[in-house]
Amino acid sequence: MKTNIGELLQRTLPALGYELVDVDVSARGKLVRVFIDKPQGVDVEDCARVSNHLTRLFAVENVDFDRLEVSSPGLDRPLVKLADFARFAGEEAQLTLAAPVDGAKRIKGIVRGTEGENVLVETAAGVRAFPFGTIGRARLVPRIDWRKGS
Repeated sequence: MKTNIGELLQRTLPALGYELVDVDVSARGKLVRVFIDKPQGVDVEDCARVSNHLTRLFAVENVDFDRLEVSSPGLDRPLVKLADFARFAGEEAQLTLAAPVDGAKRIKGIVRGTEGENVLVETAAGVRAFPFGTIGRARLVPRIDWRKGS
């Protein structure tokens, strides 16, 4: 039986105090990229701690891989779960829809949370509701404060 890495990480990371944002496994399964987060943000020590833990866990679970990369989701964090849209309400995001809505597949606006299974996004045309299942990809738009240099 082949181990489902995503399920394994979902069971393991919360106990360590981290949220699994995303996991990317290469076509041959030799490269495993794990993106983690926590409320205070992720630093290099967090990545090292999770990497060491997962290396031991993968050995016990017989997960075959050559390289493991653990990192934060970055400033352009992907919004993967419906709960992410509630958590990051008030932030600007770029959405790519599975099919065009009013002739557009790319939507950029301020996330205004969720309503049932819909994601609310404020655009120049007002607040729009997009069914979560129709969102192919979504990422936060990094905020840059030029006065602070970041």
